[in-house]
Amino acid sequence: MIVGEQKPLEEIWEMIKDHKKVLVFGCNTCVAVCQQGGNKEAEILASMLRMKAVQEGVDIEITDAGIERQCEHEFFEKAESRIGDADAVLSTACGIGVQFMAEKYPKPIYPGLNTTFLGAVEEFGVYAERCQACGTCILGQTGGICPIARCAKRVLNGPCGGSTNGKCEISKDVDCAWQLIVDRLRLLGRMDDYEALTPIKDWSTDRAGGPRKLVREDLIDE
Repeated sequence: MIVGEQKPLEEIWEMIKDHKKVLVFGCNTCVAVCQQGGNKEAEILASMLRMKAVQEGVDIEITDAGIERQCEHEFFEKAESRIGDADAVLSTACGIGVQFMAEKYPKPIYPGLNTTFLGAVEEFGVYAERCQACGTCILGQTGGICPIARCAKRVLNGPCGGSTNGKCEISKDVDCAWQLIVDRLRLLGRMDDYEALTPIKDWSTDRAGGPRKLVREDLIDE
């Protein structure tokens, strides 16, 4: 899922304070799982901003609403009137949702979150990065553990010389990704995979190759 973290209230206030009607707009999928940008969080944030407006003596109408996903056209239909009534929208979606809305509506669309990473729920309230969407997945060769996302150096043939006792040199609290890979391959009886060298990665499939797009011709109407 996409993990985000709500921006500081003061930063949000500076973005919206000069508008008369602001809609705090939630996205009830990825960022709702990490309890930062769902419809419930949008409602809470709107309430906090209304209190801030009273404290600052600013006349501003702040409402809240939300949809299931802010990255797909079909979900916006039920919220069109709410969006249309607002002078500006504070989106609590990830950066994708903010940009998607900015392309759809000719009005200011502000980010309520800082988008952080693609992650997994390790336990309630703990979210850990697991994928950098590099475009060429090698999890089949590394026992299902990603060295791109989980190795600080993104080493493809590791470990490097900086790991000690299974920990990364950047912190004793960070597991060495390649130690995890070796342990996993040993458990699976697949240590031969570790001996096979991974070729130099084609980073053009990553963000380094520019903005990416996937086109499914079979799903596009003639």
